[in-house]
Amino acid sequence: MNGAAVLPLTPREIATALGGNLHLVPDPNVVVTGPAVLDSRAVTDGSVFVAIEGERVDGHDYAATAAANGAAFVLARRPVPAPAVLVPDVRQALDALASLSARRLPATRIGLTGSSGKTSTKDLLAQVLAEDGPTTATAGNANNELGVPITVLAATQDTRYLVVEMGARGLGHLTELTRLVPLDIALVLNVGAAHVGEFGTPEITAQAKGELVEALGPEGTAVLNADDHRVAAMAARTDAAVTLFGLGRQAQIRAEDVSLDAHGRPRFTLLTPTGKAPVTMRLLGAHQVSNALAVAAVAHRLGLATDLVADALSRAETVTGGRMQLFERPDGVTVIDDAYNANPDSMRAALQALAAMGGGRRTVAVLGAMTELGGTTDAAHRAVGELAAELGLGLVVGVGGPDAELITTAAAAGGSAVHRLPDVATAAAELDAGLLRPGDVVLVKSSRDSGLRAVAKALAAAGRPA
Repeated sequence: MNGAAVLPLTPREIATALGGNLHLVPDPNVVVTGPAVLDSRAVTDGSVFVAIEGERVDGHDYAATAAANGAAFVLARRPVPAPAVLVPDVRQALDALASLSARRLPATRIGLTGSSGKTSTKDLLAQVLAEDGPTTATAGNANNELGVPITVLAATQDTRYLVVEMGARGLGHLTELTRLVPLDIALVLNVGAAHVGEFGTPEITAQAKGELVEALGPEGTAVLNADDHRVAAMAARTDAAVTLFGLGRQAQIRAEDVSLDAHGRPRFTLLTPTGKAPVTMRLLGAHQVSNALAVAAVAHRLGLATDLVADALSRAETVTGGRMQLFERPDGVTVIDDAYNANPDSMRAALQALAAMGGGRRTVAVLGAMTELGGTTDAAHRAVGELAAELGLGLVVGVGGPDAELITTAAAAGGSAVHRLPDVATAAAELDAGLLRPGDVVLVKSSRDSGLRAVAKALAAAGRPA
């Protein structure tokens, strides 16, 4: 994005604002023009390299590399062999800089959260809003206490819309993030079983997700999923205006005539208070309808015309890898790469999309463990296997340890053909050595820590995006 930085400040002014000191800065009065970055390899001319001290890597060790790559200065806790602003606590300084930027930013600030679908919806929203003006959005799924300030500091004075994905791993997390970034619009997608091992119950999850809504002032807008009773109830937790999206009549932003094409891509009629228009999505899965309605609700609140929103939704592509990406191979195998992450809700949606795409072809689900489910782990994995059998999938392949075995055992009990593979390397080899047949439709899905992204990449390597 072109334009001056949101914070057109000099190193001297930044040091003063952060209570820091200048170190080896040749010209303290040169205006900083670039974003803040955490990886020295991502440094561009004029950017600020933030030297985070992690458990395995200390950013201070890469200060010289960052300077050589064009960093204006390094935000550091101790002296480094590079121009720097030295502060007592780098993380706190990053937050302070982002908070200052967020409050000066002339853009509309939009935060979104939910148990599943955050990143896909964020990507959709960014593409739709970009039709109306310059938009800065979270890169990938950088939705934590580091990713949020980095997102804010990537914006410029030209940014019209700032879209910030916000994750929560406990009570109070979203409250802290919204203190950092005051929101004009808060979007809550759903409350599901993701991270139930950390939150404990869906009710506590709802309490945590609702902090996003509670942070709004009376002039703000809460955009809530009318089809999720825990999310819809959040309307009582704010004095802000409320816009509901969903399939039910109580929603102001709705979808009618929903169907899936042969590739599992949704089609529907978008209904808003100002009109209706057809949407034919390029993304896979019926669950994308809810994500699209969430986006349409935000866009409607911002004054975008219904037909413009529908057209933008119809042209939007998958941006972040590993999320329902479709590849067609020369041997006729269709690969669905959804291996970036998984929870019971997203697993159910992916399996339903796979079943819808069969159309007489054999459907193959290559599945690994779902993590962070606490005491519900065993039941959740059995439920995945049971659903695979109910959907009539042709083959269920479990990759990994006991959790994968729970999936295949339940699927086999329901009548599905199953196969167990001990690890990712074996899976990548054996699937292409005979388990898959020409013409199969194969889904690869697991939580990130299970490592099945490598399997998906191997299977899709010979294919082309569809």
